[in-house]
Amino acid sequence: MRDVFVLSDNIVSPLGGSTEENFRALASGRTGIRLHERVDMSRTPFYASLFDSPIGFEELAVASASAALVESGLDPSDPRLVFILSSTKGNIGLLERGVDDPSVFSLASSASRIAARLGFVTPPLVVSHACISGVEAMITARRLLRAGRFDHAVVAGADLITRFILSGFQSFQAVSPEPCRPFDAGRQGVTLGEAAGTVVLSVRAGGIRLAGGAVSNDANHISGPSRTGEELYMAIRRALPGGSVDFISAHGTATLYNDDMEARALTLAGLAGVPVNSLKGFYGHTLGAAGLVESIISMQSLRENLILGTPGYRSPGTVVPLRVAAAPIHLPVQRCLKTASGFGGCNAALILEKTI
Repeated sequence: MRDVFVLSDNIVSPLGGSTEENFRALASGRTGIRLHERVDMSRTPFYASLFDSPIGFEELAVASASAALVESGLDPSDPRLVFILSSTKGNIGLLERGVDDPSVFSLASSASRIAARLGFVTPPLVVSHACISGVEAMITARRLLRAGRFDHAVVAGADLITRFILSGFQSFQAVSPEPCRPFDAGRQGVTLGEAAGTVVLSVRAGGIRLAGGAVSNDANHISGPSRTGEELYMAIRRALPGGSVDFISAHGTATLYNDDMEARALTLAGLAGVPVNSLKGFYGHTLGAAGLVESIISMQSLRENLILGTPGYRSPGTVVPLRVAAAPIHLPVQRCLKTASGFGGCNAALILEKTI
């Protein structure tokens, strides 16, 4: 089968409108998370990473995808180019504005509108699988390209935080009363965030290769992850059948059970001694965009030989120990493992490899 490479990428977040702007913000330790008093979203103040100015879901996705597409030099009218949209909630925020047209809320309809605005001629695809959506969308694109169905793919992920989404996490008592602290002994839950991320993939050789990817499901609980970590380990083992990685970009939501599950899975995979970080302390949990945004930052880390730190981490707090990067680490790095897990027991693992 054919190898798949990254031609271009983009991030639009409260920290900037390009990958470069975002990476520089993170490298300097700047976070998008702050305290918000938004009575339209919550009766009480909450921490989140939100855009200062209102933006629509489809506009956000178009902004990120169009920038990455232009950088790639590809023609969206090429029938060998496919568009894949990753999101968990799409236009759901429009319900709060009284919109009642069902076609507005359909992710398939959103994908078609976004693809049309970008000039695509092939029917778009949608990957909406809880919080592994972004990583799974990249794995799906890799499979399509390796199988010869297409030669290129634009994979875009986006989500916005709304009253509906925030209240859902609040109902689980899963929202942290302070900026989230992944893997820390004092972690108290998630912090939410908004962003869009896009990668353009191709069988044309590039500087970053998607060297492996796999998905699994533990079917443990509608929201709670596996207690053993065996199923995420299964995805890691399938994505990384041999060899090693230089660092891990974890899902790292800062909930008690997710971080413990990831620690167990990485230990089962023999990776407990590998540097690991979580970017949730910079971006919050950006849902369907998280896997893409965090993969793109990890690619930039590979290019610059810089493993970013984990904001909020102060002392070890997982059931089995991990080598958590509390501060940035300058280190020659060649391969990265990106993990993701989500509601319903879904798990995903992706291997990113620097080729030059």
